Amino acid sequence: MANLNVAIVGPPGYAKEVGKKGTSTDITFYNLKRGESTVTIVEPTRYPERLAPLFFAACLAGKAVVVVDEIDASFGESVIMLQALAIKEGYMILRNYIDRSRIAPIIKGTVLEGYEEIEDDPIALRERLLCEADRIADEPPSPEEKGGAIPIDHFFNVRGIGTVVLGTVAGGVVRKHETVKVLPGERTALVRSIQKHDDDFDWARAGDRAGIALKNIEAEELDRGDVLSSDGSLKSESSISARAELIRYWPAPLKEGMVLHIGHWMQFLPGRVASVEAGDDWRRPLLNLELEKPLVYQPGDRAVICQLEGSKLRIAGTVVLP
Repeated sequence: MANLNVAIVGPPGYAKEVGKKGTSTDITFYNLKRGESTVTIVEPTRYPERLAPLFFAACLAGKAVVVVDEIDASFGESVIMLQALAIKEGYMILRNYIDRSRIAPIIKGTVLEGYEEIEDDPIALRERLLCEADRIADEPPSPEEKGGAIPIDHFFNVRGIGTVVLGTVAGGVVRKHETVKVLPGERTALVRSIQKHDDDFDWARAGDRAGIALKNIEAEELDRGDVLSSDGSLKSESSISARAELIRYWPAPLKEGMVLHIGHWMQFLPGRVASVEAGDDWRRPLLNLELEKPLVYQPGDRAVICQLEGSKLRIAGTVVLP
């Protein structure tokens, strides 16, 4: 089963014309399935009221569909987020007589310059996405493939089954009946079963949207952003020193004592800037961050840093995690 992950960013509810509605909280999932090919669509339901849903939707996606009803602050912020997360593949749907020349100055120099403009036709978009999923090669993983990591986005208790978590595999392979760590912390759980788009499987690999039934852990012990992992190289740190790259629109240097949020996988954690070493270029400072709780990540991953208060511009830039 090949799976394509897509974020649809634009007017709320556009995705309901494309896929079948699934889990819905501050982000809403929609599903498509044809034969062995599946598409997982995620829409930032609580955006622009909150920035985190936009981050989560974009972070989960390998491709984006940007629907432009009007040229406003939300459109500009969506462009910045997709650029920060390097979502290089996507489509643009322009409505209300907006043409590409009007948005050209906003998307210049960003990943959206490479997005293909398509017609406002949800049925045609559905077919296009399924055809793309058809082309994804999907061979069963070899026995040597290991080191799975699944950031949890939803979790609950199911009568007769127990604890079930939902997530998109960030890397590696997770297998049925293996014991995984539950990060951060020292918890472990046994993978009882794996479902992908309502079908049972013995494994899930990078890019798969999966429901995982767990043994030896209760739903009450979990939080969104926790990571199921059989990858020993993952780190879990609440103190991070990392080089930041501020976006070109960010107006002023970051300062000691500022409260920032750092977004990585399904984590969007507040932290305080303990120190800043700006050197000759204040847009590339070395930041020492003290986070409210440990951040789970693979060294070398990119995270987004945001400041949610005191400015209309909320996305400050990115950091490469050590």
